[in-house]
Amino acid sequence: MKGEGTQTFMGTFFEELDYQKTAMGELILRRRRSLSLSDGLVYEVKLNDEMLMSSSVNASERALSRMVFEAWGDRPCDVLVGGLGLGYTAAEALCFDNVRSLVVIEMLAPVIEWHRRRLVPAAAGLMEDPRCSLVEGDFFEYVRRGSTGCDRRFDIILLDIDHSPESWLQERHGDFYSRQGLSSLSARMQPGGLFGLWSASRPEADFLGILEGAFESARTHEVTFFNPHIGEMDSNWIIIAGCAGST
Repeated sequence: MKGEGTQTFMGTFFEELDYQKTAMGELILRRRRSLSLSDGLVYEVKLNDEMLMSSSVNASERALSRMVFEAWGDRPCDVLVGGLGLGYTAAEALCFDNVRSLVVIEMLAPVIEWHRRRLVPAAAGLMEDPRCSLVEGDFFEYVRRGSTGCDRRFDIILLDIDHSPESWLQERHGDFYSRQGLSSLSARMQPGGLFGLWSASRPEADFLGILEGAFESARTHEVTFFNPHIGEMDSNWIIIAGCAGST
């Protein structure tokens, strides 16, 4: 039986799983069938009229966790993730046995609810892992003020919220990518901790200079992958910065 909002055409379907009006605008979770993908189903998130993320393009979101953990090694760690989305960054982090705890801060309550209701592919792995906690809150406010109730320092912080350090979902996020904002972030980290940042585009030299001023080290990695939405190879970027004492 088709659910409400399901449309069928030429043997394929398109289904709206959730629609919510939020402080950031109209948020939509939808599912469709794609004949070009092996598993057939694609989950997509739209914010207003903009495509925010897709389950068919998650290589760089997973690489964000994997690259940082490869740099971290096998030492035990407590992890903070800014932005839940479809859950791929957090799910990849939980693949590492040395994770003691993982806290995900997500601004939009409906996104957390999608995972609690198991509406998205990675949800079960997150919800059933006792190390993982989903917290509704503003990651950027937490960095500035510790306002989410998890006022502690982390070994690893992963951030995937904005399109890039120069292209933000909301104008107020811009302050985070300043020297003061990044210094506030490093104050939330344990000595020797690692910060990993996802970016849809190559970060500009000005931002990298600011990052290098706030951290002891910073490296940029290009992640290439096939993007079925454009039918060709595509690239995103991962930036890894280390606090004083990191290897």
